[in-house]
Amino acid sequence: MDVWDPGGAVLVAERRQLTNVAYRLLGSLTEAEDAVQEAYARWYAMPAARRAAIGSPGAWLTTVAGRICLDVLGSARARREKYVGAWLPEPLPDRTEWGRGGGSGGPDDPADRVVLDDSVNMAFLVVLETMTPAERVAFVLHDVFRYPFAEIAAVVGRTPAACRQLAASGRRRVRGASAAGSAPGTPGDPAGRTGPRGAGGAVAEQARLVREFKVAWEAADVSALVALLDPDAVMTADGGGLVGTVLRPVAGSGPIAQYVRAIADKAPGLVLLERQVNGRPGLVAQHGGMTATVAAFAVTDTHITDIWVIRNPAKLGPWLTP
Repeated sequence: MDVWDPGGAVLVAERRQLTNVAYRLLGSLTEAEDAVQEAYARWYAMPAARRAAIGSPGAWLTTVAGRICLDVLGSARARREKYVGAWLPEPLPDRTEWGRGGGSGGPDDPADRVVLDDSVNMAFLVVLETMTPAERVAFVLHDVFRYPFAEIAAVVGRTPAACRQLAASGRRRVRGASAAGSAPGTPGDPAGRTGPRGAGGAVAEQARLVREFKVAWEAADVSALVALLDPDAVMTADGGGLVGTVLRPVAGSGPIAQYVRAIADKAPGLVLLERQVNGRPGLVAQHGGMTATVAAFAVTDTHITDIWVIRNPAKLGPWLTP
C-alpha cells in the first residue's frame, strides 16, 4: 500500500480542497474537475518510490493543480476571443438542488465538494475574470485560501515578493469594482478590504429584490422593473453562440426592463423559480420543464445593480433536470 492511502479520507479532503480552489481559479466546474483529475493522474503516473519521497502530497497536488489552472487561464484568453458574446462563469445550484434534487452523497459528488461561500458569488467571480492569470492565482490562493506566498511562488514560477505584488494588484481590482456599491471584505480577508460591486447587499435584501423582480417580470410590468433596477444597472448574457441572447451588455434600467418585457412576450409559458445561484438568491427560468436560463444578481441596499444571465446549455448541466 502507498504511504498515502489513495482510498482514505485524506484523498477525499484533498480532492475537495483542490476542486474548490480550481473552480474559483477557472470559473468553470467542468474545467476545475478536469484540472484536478489531471493533477491526480500526474501523481499516480510517478513511480511509487518517488511518491513515497514526497513529504506533503497535498501541497504537491495543490502546486500541480495550480500550475494546470494557470495554463488553462492563459489559453482561455485566446479561446474567449473567439467566443460568441460575453463569457460568464458557470453557475452552481445549491447542493440540495443539484440535478434531481441533490447529489449522490458519495465522495466524488461535486455537490459535496464545492463550498458555496462569498468567494463563489457571481459578482466576485466576474471581478476575478478581469485579472491576469498570475494575478488571479496569487490573489485567490492567498486572499481566499490563505496559502503563504512561498507556496504560491512555486505555482506561478515567481518570487514570493512578486507574488505578493500580484495579489495586491488583484486586490486593487476588487476594490475598484466595488466603487459603485457597499461591499464586504474580500472573502477570507480579515482586513475588511472591499469586495465586488453589489456583493455587500444582505442576502435577505437580495432575496426580496429578486422576488419583486420575478413578480414584475411575470407581470411584464416595465415601471416596476425600472423601479427595482439601479439607473446604471447592467445586464450581461452568455449564450455561447448556442442559443439566442444579446451579444453585448444591456446598460440602464429602462433598456433592461424593456428587454425583460420582450422576453416575457416572446416566451409564453416560461416558468420563473427562485433559486440559490452560487450561494446567493437568483432566478431560474424553465420552459417545458427544462431549465433554459439561470440569472444571478448583485444588489445594493435598495436596487439591483447587475444581472448575469447564463443561457449556454454547456454551462447548465447541474440545472437541466428539474
